[in-house]
Amino acid sequence: MRNFHNLELVTMSLCNAFLLPLVQGSAHEGLKKARNQRSIEDGHEKPSHEKRSDIQLHGLLLWISMGFLMPVGILTVRMSGRIARGSTQLKVFFYLHVILQTLSLLLASAGAVMSLRKFENLFNNSHQRIGLALYVAIWAQAVIGTFRPQRGKKERSVWFLMHWSLGTIVSLVGIINIYTGLNAYHKKTSRSIGLWTVLFTAEICFIGFFYLFQDKWEFLQKQGVILEDSEGVSAPDEQQVEAQSQNPMDLLPDPCTKQNALRNLFD
Repeated sequence: MRNFHNLELVTMSLCNAFLLPLVQGSAHEGLKKARNQRSIEDGHEKPSHEKRSDIQLHGLLLWISMGFLMPVGILTVRMSGRIARGSTQLKVFFYLHVILQTLSLLLASAGAVMSLRKFENLFNNSHQRIGLALYVAIWAQAVIGTFRPQRGKKERSVWFLMHWSLGTIVSLVGIINIYTGLNAYHKKTSRSIGLWTVLFTAEICFIGFFYLFQDKWEFLQKQGVILEDSEGVSAPDEQQVEAQSQNPMDLLPDPCTKQNALRNLFD
């Protein structure tokens, strides 16, 4: 009886020595897999070097497309506002606008295809959802721009409103989505995005400043001319004042109409 009890103790010791590490190892592996699965679902899995390079290339394509080419293309429309209709210079601005927007569309399409093929597209975050909506909107804008009604038709005003409003919205939302993409990159890789955020903000501020300033450049030049002319003009005598008072219509300023850049460009 004692021998049987000793044999039982030896058997239990051997089982603990060999089976317990295996059980602990299996539990550790299961816990590790559960943590990895939870990290993947939360979007915090550390990407490999190849995947990180794909993310950077995707971001660069969309930066050039939505963050540079498209705003500059809109800027060319704005700059054409003081150009006479039918002139060669206006045609140059028109084709420059078309080329910039076409390149922007192609690069955005390349970035979208790359995202579908290389990344997990669960559309569970704002960056992916906005990106999908933008991709549909830029192709709709391209179709609207291609099928432009001729001037004089009733559909022309509707087309003008759609093309202008959709283009402005797409450009602004595209810029916003670049910021969300930088934030998503930081969450995915834990890398700093401070420098890229500053550079992109500086670029957008410069484009926005130039967009507003070029519209006032001619006005500033005219202000200088008025000041120079006023210095050399002598005070009017009583006869001139009396003559002007007899013709009140002469005192009314000349009508000043501001040219519509988009109207001139799409004539």
